[in-house]
Amino acid sequence: MTQDQTIAQSPTHQPLQPSYILRRHTAQVHSVLFLQNNLRLLSGDADGWVVLWDVPIKRPVAVWRAHKNTILGLGGWEGSKVITHGRDSKLCVWQFQEDDDTPYSEVLPVDDAVTDRTQPMLLHTLMVNTLNFCSFAMCHAPFPAETPSNPTSTPPGLHLAYPGVQDGQIIVTELPSEERIATIPEPKDIKTGMVMAIRLAYAHDRDLTIVSGYESGHASVWRRHPTSQYWERIYTYQAHSQPILSLDLAISLESFFTSSADAVIARHPLNAARREETKVNQTRHAGQQDLTMRSDGKIFATAGWDGKGRVYSAKTMKELAVLKWHKEGCYALAFAVTDLDESHENERKSGTGLVKRGMTVSEQRTSAAMSTHWLAVGSKDGKISLWDIY
Repeated sequence: MTQDQTIAQSPTHQPLQPSYILRRHTAQVHSVLFLQNNLRLLSGDADGWVVLWDVPIKRPVAVWRAHKNTILGLGGWEGSKVITHGRDSKLCVWQFQEDDDTPYSEVLPVDDAVTDRTQPMLLHTLMVNTLNFCSFAMCHAPFPAETPSNPTSTPPGLHLAYPGVQDGQIIVTELPSEERIATIPEPKDIKTGMVMAIRLAYAHDRDLTIVSGYESGHASVWRRHPTSQYWERIYTYQAHSQPILSLDLAISLESFFTSSADAVIARHPLNAARREETKVNQTRHAGQQDLTMRSDGKIFATAGWDGKGRVYSAKTMKELAVLKWHKEGCYALAFAVTDLDESHENERKSGTGLVKRGMTVSEQRTSAAMSTHWLAVGSKDGKISLWDIY
């Protein structure tokens, strides 16, 4: 029995319910992200507040105001570093360690949105263009090749991509050096308008690839030649009649997916040589604000203006589940990382193996949090719903 068939057999007469609700953001939740093997959840709101949640006990670990305007995106780097991207034109990298005796505040914004809080150490601040509400994208650089003169490779850096000042332009910067390594121009043969969504990744071993979605509804794939450093646009398609709101990659499927202010979800080929046709799915649900793939590439989910999260099969693009709880629009979502081996996955499905003899209550909670297939949905109502699905 396939995974899609298993999901389809879930009872349809009993609406799905969230496992937990994380409350007390006073503004719209615009970004969520799982960190530290799913033990932490990072959330950012429209007032610039960031909350780091302890997932096993569902309580805040640290609360601080990272930006003076809306949080556009969040990221994690090297375990203890947190990246925040704000509408105040700043992209910040913070050094956060829970065991360094720093007195981080646990007071949530709804209880005190005025008092300054202790912030993590600020490592980097990049000034970026944020006029188009587009979140940054990130990927790790590959490990440098070992040579006789350099037998010990240095740790790889981090690449960040974000819109340039000119319409359609994308800037790529490297950390920790903060050096600009690429400028992707606007396509010359089409009028794309502003960049609305970006993803970047290394494909085919060492080829840096950028996927971009535009105000015009076009999506493009750019690839850098590893020797000449020349950027070639290898794919462009207009699947949407409205601006693209979000996109994400499915490297295992050599595809990427886009959502828009219209009701269309589209699957596009990452590799132009495959000559795979773009597949367009008319969902009848306009305004699917955020689109995120699960790490195993089997399913993806969207957060909608109608207050619902929706889960789709990446292979068939069929709608598998509707997550209905929020009364206002949903703006952000995140999957927990799913890298369980087969034995742990079987234990998770059967409900055994999470509680082992001799484990403390705290250890049981930690084990359960790490092995649960969480999906977090952030809403305009300031709440985050946690769903345990598939």
